[in-house]
Amino acid sequence: MQTAKDLHSWLAEGHAPLSLVPTMGGLHEGHVRLMRLATSNSDGSTVVSLFVNPLQFGPSEDYDRYPRCLQEDLALAASAGVDAVWAPDISEVFPGGPEHCFRLQVPAFLQSHLCGRMRPGHFDGVATVVARLLALVQPDRLILGEKDWQQLTILRRLVADLNLPITLLGVPTVREADGLAMSSRNQYLSPEDRERAVALPRVLQAVRFEDDVTDVRQALITAGLEVEYVERVAPASLQPCGQETAISLLAAAVRCGSTRLIDHVFLMSRAPLVAIDGPAGAGKSTVTRAFAERLGLTYLDTGAMYRSVTWLVQQRKLDPADAVAIESLLIDFKLDLRSLPGGGQQVLVNGEDVSSAIRSPEVTASVSAVAAHRCVRQALTAQQKAMGAKGGLVAEGRDIGTAVFPDADLKVFLTATVSERARRRALDLEQRGFEPPNRQELETQIAERDRMDSSREEAPLVQASDALELVTDGMTIDAVIDELVGLFRARVAEEAWPTPEG
Repeated sequence: MQTAKDLHSWLAEGHAPLSLVPTMGGLHEGHVRLMRLATSNSDGSTVVSLFVNPLQFGPSEDYDRYPRCLQEDLALAASAGVDAVWAPDISEVFPGGPEHCFRLQVPAFLQSHLCGRMRPGHFDGVATVVARLLALVQPDRLILGEKDWQQLTILRRLVADLNLPITLLGVPTVREADGLAMSSRNQYLSPEDRERAVALPRVLQAVRFEDDVTDVRQALITAGLEVEYVERVAPASLQPCGQETAISLLAAAVRCGSTRLIDHVFLMSRAPLVAIDGPAGAGKSTVTRAFAERLGLTYLDTGAMYRSVTWLVQQRKLDPADAVAIESLLIDFKLDLRSLPGGGQQVLVNGEDVSSAIRSPEVTASVSAVAAHRCVRQALTAQQKAMGAKGGLVAEGRDIGTAVFPDADLKVFLTATVSERARRRALDLEQRGFEPPNRQELETQIAERDRMDSSREEAPLVQASDALELVTDGMTIDAVIDELVGLFRARVAEEAWPTPEG
């Protein structure tokens, strides 16, 4: 297909759900990896666009000589199993010419570092053409590579800020046998340049978390490469950072002969750590458990920990307001959380399985009062911090991002309206075999619990300043999980923390 009319006719045949793999041609195995991910969704279709976008090239850059090899590209796309290839000329994408089209402007902070600083206007051109392609193709999924992390981050923001109904998926960088990141521009390299170019990935892969950027720059210069930049930035904000950031992106751009090359590595002082806060009844446990399983992270149900103490308080017939008695109870308190196949969790208190008992209405009614005691919060917070020291977990609760893991890589404040939480609570009680109160009573209970949690002296329920609010009214569980995965991937790349297979 080459015209917009061809594309519209093909789309009219019905190909939902539809994945788009946008490229500038010059296809290679890295593009094939994108296509294969797209075509792995067997109940949908995949279209690949081939379009060399003039808006993203500077005056002295390689627009005129950029690889254009349509027949080879079509053959490679066919071998990857795509359903259609759209290869329009400039007039089909920009009627009237690119110089007369509206252009998007990427926020300055997203392009003030890395390639954005070296190539003024480049990412404005990228954002403009991708927005145009999305409007023409109207896909359900957009498949992009992680190789150009700055571009991927900017396009994530474009999709989010314009509230486009599109799922964006990133694919890890694909490399040649010698480690060089695959790129259409690699064919510019002479044999001598190619030998020097492999120093870029080798130097980056050898960097340790504590190494200084200046040393990395010098190592590249010593290898015979002309360095444009070496910068360490926070993956989601693209702002400079140092060792205070547990997961950071070290990116570099160099020139080898006349060829410009980019590459990066993720530096991690620990495995990823996710904190999900929010009020009672917002569905934190359900989605956090499934989210953790999907990403191969350990699920830490802090709510179950506080419920377990409350259950024991009731078993010993103690007054939930008696802090002294409860503190003595904690001396011999032994809690064991065990993950079960399928994402479930078993909760043991002093060897007794209380997984179901801690979800009773009686425990729910008293847990806020018990959790408010300083002795309880200090004891359980210490356990939680010890569990999270190495990362690799998702923790949920009502002070996880503020009191327990203020350095979490992703913080989400998961919430819902009181009426929605009352509806969910009634359904949960029914499914567990309990008789739910009437809806008005449930709403009153939830509102009162919110008040108690947010006004308690010890670790009150508040949204962390750097937490992202996610209101889940009207969202399915799967939709909430997908949203969380998207937020996670904006901070932690597939190549840094791969999604488990299966």
